[in-house]
This record gives sequence, C-alpha cells and structure tokens, in this order.
Amino acid sequence: MALLEVNNVSKVFGGLSAVTNVKMKIEKGELVGLIGPNGAGKTTIFNLLTGVYPTTEGAILFDGENLAGRKPSAINRLGLARTFQNIRLFGNLTVLDNVRIAYHSHVKYGLASAILRAGGFYQEESSMAQKAEDLLKIFNLDHKKQEIAKSLPYGEQRRLEIVRALASKPKFLLLDEPAAGMNPQETTELMELIQEIRDKFDLTILLIEHDMSLVMGCCQRIYVLEYGRIIAQGVPEEIKSNPKVIEAYLGEEVSYA
Repeated sequence: MALLEVNNVSKVFGGLSAVTNVKMKIEKGELVGLIGPNGAGKTTIFNLLTGVYPTTEGAILFDGENLAGRKPSAINRLGLARTFQNIRLFGNLTVLDNVRIAYHSHVKYGLASAILRAGGFYQEESSMAQKAEDLLKIFNLDHKKQEIAKSLPYGEQRRLEIVRALASKPKFLLLDEPAAGMNPQETTELMELIQEIRDKFDLTILLIEHDMSLVMGCCQRIYVLEYGRIIAQGVPEEIKSNPKVIEAYLGEEVSYA
C-alpha cells in the first residue's frame, strides 16, 4: 500500500472547480514533484492533504488512515507536515521558539501539569529545547537560535520553516515552493538539502516548485497539474518531452500561414 493515496479527489468552491478527479500514489521514501502553471490548483491540493479544506469528492488515505473530517492538527500528528508558499513563521518569536512550538504537538504532560509546572513538565520542556537546538545545528542555524525569526535573511527563513516542519516528527513532508525568492546558488544548495533530509530523516517528500532545475534535479517522479487536472505523470525525462506538458507551459504553437 502506498504511503499516500489520493483517489478521485475534487474540490469545488461555489461554482468553481479548483481540483477535479485527481489521482496520486506516493510510496514510502519517494521524492515527488507537483508542477503546473500558476493557478493550476497545486496549493489547493496541499490544503486538501493537510485538512485546511475538506474534499468535495473522493478520498485521501495516509498510511492507511482516511483523512476525511480530520483537523490539520490531527493530520500533523499522524505524520504529515508542510511548509507554505508564503513563509508563515512566528516572526516575533526567536528562532529556537519557532522550533520548540512544533515539538509541543507530541508532549505527554497535560494542561494541569503545564499550569502547575508539575509532573514531567520541566523535564519535557528541557528535552524539547535540546532537540530543537540539535535540529537547528543540522541546518546551520543554531548560532542564531536567540534571534527574532523575522530578522533572518530570506533564505534562512525558508530553512527555518523546514526545520519547524521536521520538529513535528513527520513521515511525509510537503514543501510548497521552497525555492521561491532564492538565487541560483541558494537553489542548488536547497536541492542538495532536500535530498539530504529525505535520507537523514527517512522521509517521503512531495514538493511544489516552479524552478525546473530543482524539480528535474532531485525528483524521482513528477505529476503535472493544469486547470485542476493531472495531465501527465512520470520520471523527469518523460515529463520534459511530454507534448501536453510543453503545451501547458509554453502554449500551443500558432500557425501564421
């Protein structure tokens, strides 16, 4: 059984069909790309996968669990985490606190222990702080742990958002345009980082990206979306030469004869 199965999923907003009969299967350990022109419905799919939107039709199965009706927090605890197209850090909190917050989805102490500072409260808080620092060190952000998140350069904010997602202990990571706003060198470094964290944290990854060098350079398979429908899927070489994909990105050739 695939880790993620999207079975004939559709999403309608009023009279607008944003996603139509989408089918996807992603196996454990895969690194898969989701590409398509602006407005194709890519982020809508991410919002459906993470419970931000309910599906209009179809079913989403994650690790054998039906995600229908589950809140985003419950889906995250099942092991599905994401980053966002527009960075959504807690800008006025420190780098360290941004990561510590993500660990709280797995705390064992209850509300009473938190209020009374009793039981295993201090032990768990100390453990989370250390784990957060260790994770920041992997991404070379530990020396900035006490800086305010919004003061970081753009590329480091992108990395911090990935760190925060990893702190929730996911099995499956959704990356929404992680290279947006990055220069070519940063994009190359990000491509290497994505492959590294996939292996280091035993992750399955689905990423949305417009930078084709990144997608073709690190994804094993690619789905192509246009007007809310999957028009192609396959390995990078197949996608590059697919006439439907070329037409979707470059437009259909017009004869002037």
